[in-house]
Amino acid sequence: MTTKVLCIGDVMLDVVTKIAVLPSEINYGSDTASEISTHGGGAAANVASWLTRTNAQATIVGHVGDDAAGAALISEFDALGVHHENLMVSGARSGVVVVLVDPTGERTMFPDNGANSGLHIGDLPDISGFDAVYISGYSPLDPQSLAGIKEMITKIRTASIPIYFDPASVGAMKEVDINEVKSWLPSMSVLLLNEEEAIYLTGESDLERALDALLVSCETVVIKRGSHGSIGKSRGSDSVSLAAHDATVIDTTGAGDSFAAGFISHFSSHGDLTRSLMAGAEIAAQCVAIIGARPRVGTKI
Repeated sequence: MTTKVLCIGDVMLDVVTKIAVLPSEINYGSDTASEISTHGGGAAANVASWLTRTNAQATIVGHVGDDAAGAALISEFDALGVHHENLMVSGARSGVVVVLVDPTGERTMFPDNGANSGLHIGDLPDISGFDAVYISGYSPLDPQSLAGIKEMITKIRTASIPIYFDPASVGAMKEVDINEVKSWLPSMSVLLLNEEEAIYLTGESDLERALDALLVSCETVVIKRGSHGSIGKSRGSDSVSLAAHDATVIDTTGAGDSFAAGFISHFSSHGDLTRSLMAGAEIAAQCVAIIGARPRVGTKI
């Protein structure tokens, strides 16, 4: 049976600027040679896109503007097989992220949320039939979307649908009171975050201790460790640590989102933590081997 996942959050256009020198060698105030390409982005949109390359069906809840970027983003969703309703907002501009990629594959992002601000309960479709919901932390971290996201969470929990939550970057979390972010966690079934975010939320640099601290709020916690793999734990069980898959790293943009897609698809249908971590790693290895945060149209995994 196909797992149906609802993804709530940001839909962005990524402008990827790949440079051949380290950031310290950029000619600020002058020219630095680069390769520039545009791709669909946004954490929720990326997760939805990679879910279509698993055994799951994905639906996106978000906003784009009625501009050329919005039209391109909707067209890409259609080509990838991501379901959507009422994405375009009249008179708004689509969200854009400028992504700077250095020779090591590390990326630095400069986001403009655009139309993504202002998600509300009216954006939520009929949730009957969904097996899981993914929420990107960038949405509740946006003051204009927070109230609407909280209403959505209440409705989803009432329907007893598990929520997978990625709290977004530490940089974004620092814009709000940390206690506000922590107050959202007990509403989530599964927490997916990276090492820096886990340390920030718990104050624990030891990952086992960080896992246990986060498990007080969530039933299952997964810490994504990039090239070092991942570690996860569910209440009442031992932690599971897995290495990353071997991959030729071209661009790490979207790696965490692709991992989340693989994990959610398998965990929602099987509940096997070890195999779900493996499924996440398998898709993340495909993501980092290409430029951009989403699968290319036609990509099969």
